[in-house]
Amino acid sequence: MAAAAAVVTPSGLEDGVPRSRGEGAGEVIVERGPGAAYHMFVVMEDLVEKLKLLRYEEELLRKSNLKPPSRHYFALPTNPGEQFYMFCTLAAWLINKAGRPFEQPQEYDDPNATISNILSELRSFGRTADFPPSKLKSGYGEHVCYVLDCLAEEALKYIVLSSEGEEETDNEENFIDLNVLKAQTYHLDMNESAKQEDILESTTDAAEWSLEVERVLPQLKVTIRTDNKDWRIHVDQMHQHKSGIESALKETKGFLDKLHNEISRTLEKIGSREKYINNQLEHLVQEYRAAQAQLSEAKERYQQGNGGVTERTRLLSEVTEELEKVKQEMEEKGSSMTDGAPLVKIKQSLTKLKQEIIQMDIRTGVVEHTLLQSKLKEKSNMTRDMHATVIPESAIGSY
Repeated sequence: MAAAAAVVTPSGLEDGVPRSRGEGAGEVIVERGPGAAYHMFVVMEDLVEKLKLLRYEEELLRKSNLKPPSRHYFALPTNPGEQFYMFCTLAAWLINKAGRPFEQPQEYDDPNATISNILSELRSFGRTADFPPSKLKSGYGEHVCYVLDCLAEEALKYIVLSSEGEEETDNEENFIDLNVLKAQTYHLDMNESAKQEDILESTTDAAEWSLEVERVLPQLKVTIRTDNKDWRIHVDQMHQHKSGIESALKETKGFLDKLHNEISRTLEKIGSREKYINNQLEHLVQEYRAAQAQLSEAKERYQQGNGGVTERTRLLSEVTEELEKVKQEMEEKGSSMTDGAPLVKIKQSLTKLKQEIIQMDIRTGVVEHTLLQSKLKEKSNMTRDMHATVIPESAIGSY
């Protein structure tokens, strides 16, 4: 029950709750009731009702293509970036509705500058905001609800005061019916015509007459309420616009004709001056053209010469490459001719070959000797065999 009876202060906190100052730090410690955390939901619901009274859906949301916020949109965190942009847009619209000019913030504006401007306008309405501006950067919370609620109240106050002022002005003005005015004028004319013969000399003081005219003149104001949907008003407006266009056209046409004549004269002067310059500079132009032709011929020859140089450069590079190959081959042959290593190898090979020939001769002699011995042995064997097979004659005779 205590939380329901509390009042929200400009700082977004509630009155009627005990406060104590911290030791050394100088900060205010607020002991809040159990219902204080839900008070901003009540403020948010009141804010939505006030916005509906201000017709914010038609005048702001539809024109800006914004979605209508929920009843607890600024009380709970959903999308801080979107909520902060919605807060700045609503605050700027409410400030304008309260009769103060305020530019609609853009998406890429500096948030600190935008918050500072909104708080300055809030203080100019006599409201205090003793909380840090960073509390509004999140785009939700009790401070955001408090600022929007205060601005909505100021906008409603301004609209109510404006409507009351217009009613008083309408009541103060005396509207005279045209028919009544005609009837009164007719009666006055009849009376004056009846009394014209009696009026021979005026006894009214001119100064008093002037004062009376000045006093009565505001009351003689005739106000005719017009309907903007009446076609006659549109026709009259069309005639007025037509006459205005015609009058403006007359004045503008004179200026345009004058400008046309001046431009025509200037063009003629330019044309004649151009012809004079062309005549005076004809020989220079011909020389220039001849020089251009010579330059083009020289460029063509240069291109041809440049192409020949390129081809010869390519041939030179090929000849140089072949010369390098020949030099390399000559160097290799010269180094092979002056080198004694192959001769040494040949001498060593000859010596080795001679040794092998000697060994072969020795082997051949050994083989020949062995073969001779074999033949001699075979011959001796054959001779012995022959002697063995011949029977001696002495032995035959004895038998």
